[in-house]
Amino acid sequence: MKKMFYIALLAITIVACKNQKPTVQGYQGQGKSAIVSTLSKPVQKQWKGIWSFENETVFFSNDFESGRLNGITYNGNNHYTALITAENTPVNVSPWYAFKVWSNTPKTITIKMTYQDSRSRYYPKLSTDGINFIPLDSANFTGINKGTGNFGIKAVPEMIEININISTAPIFITAQELYGSTRVKKWIDSLVTKDFISTYEIGKSKEQRAMNLMQVGAGVHKKAVMVISRQHPPEVTGFLAMKSFIETLSGDSPKAQKFRENYELFVVPLMNPDGVDNGHWRHNMGGIDLNRDWQDFNQPETKSVRDFLVKKESEGYEFVFGADFHSTWDDIYYPIDTTITGDKGKIVFDWINNITKRLPQKHTNVKPSTEIKPTMVSRNYFFVNHNMPAIVFELGDNTPRDFLKEKGKVAAEELMDLLDSN
Repeated sequence: MKKMFYIALLAITIVACKNQKPTVQGYQGQGKSAIVSTLSKPVQKQWKGIWSFENETVFFSNDFESGRLNGITYNGNNHYTALITAENTPVNVSPWYAFKVWSNTPKTITIKMTYQDSRSRYYPKLSTDGINFIPLDSANFTGINKGTGNFGIKAVPEMIEININISTAPIFITAQELYGSTRVKKWIDSLVTKDFISTYEIGKSKEQRAMNLMQVGAGVHKKAVMVISRQHPPEVTGFLAMKSFIETLSGDSPKAQKFRENYELFVVPLMNPDGVDNGHWRHNMGGIDLNRDWQDFNQPETKSVRDFLVKKESEGYEFVFGADFHSTWDDIYYPIDTTITGDKGKIVFDWINNITKRLPQKHTNVKPSTEIKPTMVSRNYFFVNHNMPAIVFELGDNTPRDFLKEKGKVAAEELMDLLDSN
């Protein structure tokens, strides 16, 4: 009888273990990307200018780089409704907004934010100079038709209302910090003061903006690292991590100096200057998601990088690592599975593990891909066409900015250590 009891207990335990699901933590990443045409499509370019209300005493403007406000109405009693629409559709639900507001006399106004076929993904940031931003005080924020869950567009409010104190000095209200092409070029130029850093154009965008590339190194090494950022205009947190990453590799530490003795670093910090400067949700001025155009190369921005890589390989360069910085709902890594890359891609997973050990305070999921054709996305193109271990490095929309900087720094240091040991 006792023996039968223990057998039954063991059977229950085994069944319980089999039914127990692993704990799911954090954002699990997007599903498989659909194969889409990247032939140019029409884009609705927004009107830019100044709206005036209340007998020309209250003003709104979207007339600056990265500005986006497609309409504004006055509802009375210091209440306004803002309309944010996309450059074209269908489009990823990343409703970017950026505008200024001011008045002849101090007052408090309420702005209701509404979005075309979307919800309120980005929490408002405020600035008086367009350079330094702080999140809106939560006491002045109200979500309307709140979402469910922790991640994704369904988890956020359908609309929001914000209360803002305004006066004669304009206040910027934006989805994320502003890093248009002018500000990015100033950052590049600040680094080019170092004698081992140079910058040059590798092509033009659809609207003839410069595709600026930054080269870190003396041009005498034949092993290289390739970094790109901002294929998608609103993805500022990815850019901020990339910025710290590049500054660390370009720094004065003994580790960085040794890295530059053996490797060249090539960087395109702003892959989509038209989309960024026009305040797009996702696309370039060809109406296309650039990170779907690494197979057919129908857009000038991806063509420019492709031609650059082909040229450098013809000059004898070997690309040993590639990183494409993006933003999403939370930090996540998208490498290519080593069942595809073999030992060549092991460095990417070693890199992820080393970053994780140094930054255990923030969990980051890893979602490897086993499908690399059609190449379509940058990571796949880098590996398939240039035998380059590569990763899509995604940072969360709301990841704390000091942590973004630290993560970029740690990622650079760990990459240098791994390349030094190879």
